[in-house]
Amino acid sequence: MSLKFGAFMAPFHELGEDPTAALRFDLDLIEHLDELGYDEAWIGEHHSGGWSLIASPELFLAAASQRTRRIKLGTGVVSLPYHNPLSVAERMVLLDHLSQGRAMFGMGAGISPADAHMMGIAPSDQRRMMAESAEAVVALLRGQERVSMKTDWFELRDARVQLRPYTQPCFDMVVASAGSERGMRLAGQYGLGTLSFAGRPGMPDAPLDRMWAAAEDEAARNGRTVDRANWRIAICVHVADTREEALEQVRPGMRKWFREYVVDTFGAPANLTEGREVDEAVECGAVIIGSVEDAIEGIQRLIDQSGGFGTLLVNTHDWATRGQVKRSFELIRRHVVPHFTGSTDGLRESQKWVSERRGDLSAQAREASLAAKSAPDAK
Repeated sequence: MSLKFGAFMAPFHELGEDPTAALRFDLDLIEHLDELGYDEAWIGEHHSGGWSLIASPELFLAAASQRTRRIKLGTGVVSLPYHNPLSVAERMVLLDHLSQGRAMFGMGAGISPADAHMMGIAPSDQRRMMAESAEAVVALLRGQERVSMKTDWFELRDARVQLRPYTQPCFDMVVASAGSERGMRLAGQYGLGTLSFAGRPGMPDAPLDRMWAAAEDEAARNGRTVDRANWRIAICVHVADTREEALEQVRPGMRKWFREYVVDTFGAPANLTEGREVDEAVECGAVIIGSVEDAIEGIQRLIDQSGGFGTLLVNTHDWATRGQVKRSFELIRRHVVPHFTGSTDGLRESQKWVSERRGDLSAQAREASLAAKSAPDAK
């Protein structure tokens, strides 16, 4: 299975940076990824906390679709409890048309307690609400019949999306799973794609092989199938010419992000040693930071741990400078991607074949040159 590559962008920007400039950089980065030939870019939905600026990934991706040509654009994710299911379905259909078939729909429960609090949603209800909304959204997008459904937080009466998706029969639908099996099981229930986070610095995650087993188990229970080719795995990756350069480039930014956002804002346990955040995250495999060779080794480790997946998403942060982030994506595209896609295999085989025969081939060339010089018409 040839691996695809993309980016997962929350996106995160440290406090104090001009938000308009930050948003323009996010658009510029997606345009850069499109030019480099990356397959996908995913944008998240956040409403509080200060570090993530995008409240409507669909709106942002609509803008990105007008600046790009081939890269597919996904919501990573739409937090379903925050929206009416019919509105969600119709916004995604519109994005699919505006991007001419490049939209991908990622759905989740919403990860921020502050977001849920502001909308009057109890965190204990979010998973249930997501499951109820997913049932309605999938029916609206996949089916042709009108949908009537009533819960304690939304009601649909003879609902139907009047504009059908540009992508036939429908664009990719993906359920996000952050650290547990719940999202994987919901994906299995409907035979949807999956998006898993393989490493979140300082936070525990379920083993990847167990998560996939949960998706397969739930799919079998519901008469559905799931395909590893539709499984995306996101992990923080940063590559430089050497391991030492990569570590130094991200060290201040990751420390700031971990201390000021993950711990002080989000409230996660401070279980990375202060001053050694990057080193400990690399050591436990929560991030992949280093040279091209380190990146290849780290991605292969994920493949072995999971049993295989379809797309590697670079979980993108403002840990390094903007130029260094772009350079990292360039190094990955030029030197890491070919290792997993096989795009240079034929070139390597050709070089090896010529190298192994260089003596004979050179001798033949010399003989041909001498024969040409001694031929009657040579003068």
